[in-house]
Amino acid sequence: MIAVNAEMSLPDSLWAATATPATATPPLTESATFDVAIIGAGYTGLSTALHLAERGVRACVLDAVEPGWGASGRNGGQVIPGLKYDPDELVRRYGETAGNALVEIVGGAADTVFDLIHRYGIDCAALRHGWIQPAHSAAMLETVVRRARQWEARGASVSVLDAKAVSQRVGTDAFVGGWVDHRAGSIQPLSYARGLARAAVGLGVTVHGGTLATSLVHEGNMWRVATARGPVVTASRVVLATNGYTGPLWPKLERTVIAANSFIVATRPLAPAVTDSILSGGEVASDSRRLLLYFRRDSQGRLLMGGRGPFSEPRSASDWSHLERSVQLLFPQLKGIEYEYRWAGRIAITADFLPHVHEPAPGLTIALGYNGRGIAMATTLGKHLAARLCGDASTAFPFPATPIRPVPLHGLQRFYIAAGVAWYRMLDALS
Repeated sequence: MIAVNAEMSLPDSLWAATATPATATPPLTESATFDVAIIGAGYTGLSTALHLAERGVRACVLDAVEPGWGASGRNGGQVIPGLKYDPDELVRRYGETAGNALVEIVGGAADTVFDLIHRYGIDCAALRHGWIQPAHSAAMLETVVRRARQWEARGASVSVLDAKAVSQRVGTDAFVGGWVDHRAGSIQPLSYARGLARAAVGLGVTVHGGTLATSLVHEGNMWRVATARGPVVTASRVVLATNGYTGPLWPKLERTVIAANSFIVATRPLAPAVTDSILSGGEVASDSRRLLLYFRRDSQGRLLMGGRGPFSEPRSASDWSHLERSVQLLFPQLKGIEYEYRWAGRIAITADFLPHVHEPAPGLTIALGYNGRGIAMATTLGKHLAARLCGDASTAFPFPATPIRPVPLHGLQRFYIAAGVAWYRMLDALS
């Protein structure tokens, strides 16, 4: 079945399709004025609002459904620092000063998450036992070892693992080695999103669910955000943070990302005989394939397996069958295991696989495109967006603001993804 969960009283890894929100987020019923209006109550929007509130800024967050409804509440719960690119490549792209500043920020992205969890007492099954990236081939082992050495040279707590160590820690002989990043961890993603909302509301942020923003107009020095129900929010600054659920609110923006579904299955709680044979140290894992698989155990002993799936919204259990086959291939000790939950969330993939920040008009900031690393990076970017909006230049801003550039032939994105999947499968097979 598709996941239905009432937060912490049920499996810790699932999105609540019908659950009552843990934080009251009623629809906007009256027009109001704020310092900053934020559209999108995912990790980016909620983190921005919370960090603005810490600075005494009056902020309002609007969401078409409720906090965490999108991929922020429907992901695999892996809190991984860094980006798709290794440190040396980021320095090459951005230059010595900006590149090293970016490496430091993204390397500390998981710290931002766990610091907020600690400071605000967010109950989200948080664990910080590391992330293992096992290599599926000898060629990729060289790549991941080089990655580990680059982070190690910058003082990160990482370790290289040989094939035996990976087998013992992950619970499968399918890999030839890998590395572990001890800075990483895991959370219950929906509980974390709701915890951010709860903390923000506690500091005076106004959060409205069920409030679809329908237009964004700049008049004089103010922005007017019209909503489907009629009321209007007026603010001097606006943050647009809709990521994989970006629509036509701002011209051409939705054509700058490919909105792809990330699919996840959850087994029944594992039997005691096999529980300690899979990720016994509590780590999370994602492998080195281009079409990667990511997996972890939740707090109730289920194994979660995630990966890419069909572009369209899922319609039946067969849409997750490729992940169930992967479980059997990686973990033959789970032969015949039953699955309790299946769900999907839409992530935003950019052409360069980097987050994008746009400032297309005075007072308007847009941030999106986390390419599957959204928990740590979106939370961190929200923190830096708040500082930028407040004019705080004491720390470097992670990414330069860039023009909005639609992906060429964006209307054919379904074909892009299908072709890309076939291409990457071939490359993975060859490597």
